[in-house]
Amino acid sequence: MPKASETNAPGASMALWASTVSFTACFAVWTIFAIIGVKIKTDLNLTEAQFGLLAGTPILTGALSRVFLGVWTDQYGGRVVNLIVMLAAAAATFLLSFAETYPQFLLAALGVGIAGGGFAVGVPYVSRFYPKEKQGTVLGIFGAGNIGSAFTKIVAPIVMAVYGWTGVAQSWAAGLAVIGLITFFITRDDPDLVARRKVKAKPVPMLAQLEPLKNQQVWRFALYYFFVFGGFVALALWLPHYLVGVYGLDLKTAGLFAAAYSIPASLFRAAGGWLSDKIGARKVMYLTFGISLVCCFLLAYPPTSYVVDGVHGEIRFRLATSLVPFTVIVFVLGFFMSLGKAAVYKHIPVYYPDRIGAIGGLVGMIGGLGGFILPIAFGFLNDITGVWTSCFMLLFILVGIALLWMHFAIRRMEQARFPGMANLPELPELAGMGQAPSAK
Repeated sequence: MPKASETNAPGASMALWASTVSFTACFAVWTIFAIIGVKIKTDLNLTEAQFGLLAGTPILTGALSRVFLGVWTDQYGGRVVNLIVMLAAAAATFLLSFAETYPQFLLAALGVGIAGGGFAVGVPYVSRFYPKEKQGTVLGIFGAGNIGSAFTKIVAPIVMAVYGWTGVAQSWAAGLAVIGLITFFITRDDPDLVARRKVKAKPVPMLAQLEPLKNQQVWRFALYYFFVFGGFVALALWLPHYLVGVYGLDLKTAGLFAAAYSIPASLFRAAGGWLSDKIGARKVMYLTFGISLVCCFLLAYPPTSYVVDGVHGEIRFRLATSLVPFTVIVFVLGFFMSLGKAAVYKHIPVYYPDRIGAIGGLVGMIGGLGGFILPIAFGFLNDITGVWTSCFMLLFILVGIALLWMHFAIRRMEQARFPGMANLPELPELAGMGQAPSAK
C-alpha cells in the first residue's frame, strides 16, 4: 500500500468539498421521511409504531450497506462507487412518489435508504487525500454533510405545501442525481487508487478487508457511534413529529424548530474533528456523553403537576418545558453530539489506514442501526406509555450506560493491558480510546 504523504494530494480540496456537498444531498434524501412521513402517517392513519418503522426503514438500508460500500470504495475508488450510490438512491426516491399502500411505502423506503451509504464511501475517499494530522478536521468537515437533515426540515415543508409530498420526493431525487453526476466529473481518483493502477496491483480481497473486524477495539468505536450518530438520526427523524404532537405546531414551523437540533448536530462536527486533532478524542467523548446525559435528563422529565400540603393549605405548581427552553436544550444536545461523532471517526484512518473503508463502514453501520432501532422504540414507548418524553428517557438511559462503560470498563481494560498507561500523555493521534502505546 502506498505510503501516506505528509502533504495534501493533488485535488484534495475539490474532493473534500464536492464530497461534502454530495453527502449533504444524500443525507437530505436519507431523512426525507422526517417530513413527508408525517403527512403519510395522517393519510394512512398509522400508529406511532408504524410511523417509527416507516421513518427508520431507510436508515436500516443505509446502515447495512455501509460495510460493503466501504470495502468497494477501498477496492474500486470513491468516485465511481459514490456515483452508483447516488443514482440508485435517486431512482428509488423518484419511484417512492408512486407508492400508495403501507407495504409499498416500506419497500420504497428500503431503496431510499441507499443514500445513507454515501458516508461510508466519502470517508475513505476523502481521507486518502490528506495526511493523518489533518484527518480529524477533514472528516469533521465532510461529516458536516449531516446538515442535509436540516435542509429537508426547512425546505421540504415549503415544497410540500405547494406540490405535495410527491413533489418533495421527485425534487429530491432530481437533485441527488444531478449532484452525483457533477461530483463524478469534477473530482479525481484518490492517490492510493492511482498508485495501485500504475503498478497494476489487485485490490485487497473483501475477506482481507474485513480481517480487522476481529479486533474488539473496532467494535468499541462502533458502539460509541451507535449513541452519538444513531441518537442523532433518531431524533432528526422524530423531532418534527414530536413538536407537532407536544406543542401543537404546524409541520412547517415544527421543521424550523427541529432544525435547531439538526444544524448544530451537523455543522459543528468540523469543530469536533479539529478538537480531536488538538486535545484528543477521549476528552471530547467524555464531554459529549456528560453534557448529553444532562440534556437528555432535562428533556425526559414529563410535564408534571404537583400538590403540596402547606401550612395554609394546598400549594399547586406545575413543571413543564416550554418551547423556547426545549429548543435551547436540543441545540446544546445537537452541538455536543456533533463533537462526539467527529471524535469517533478520528481513530479510523490513524489505526487502520489500509482498511478505512471496511472499518469506517462497520462503525457507520452500527451507528446507522441506532437510527433505525431507536425511532421504532420511540413509537412503541409512545404507544405503550402515552408519554411523549419517553423517547428522551430512553436516550438518557443509553447515554448513561455508554458513559459508565467508557469510564470504567475501557479504562480498566486498557490500564490492565498497559500498566504504565496512566502516566502517559494523551496524544491527539491516539485519542485514548483504543490501542495504546506500550509503556517504556
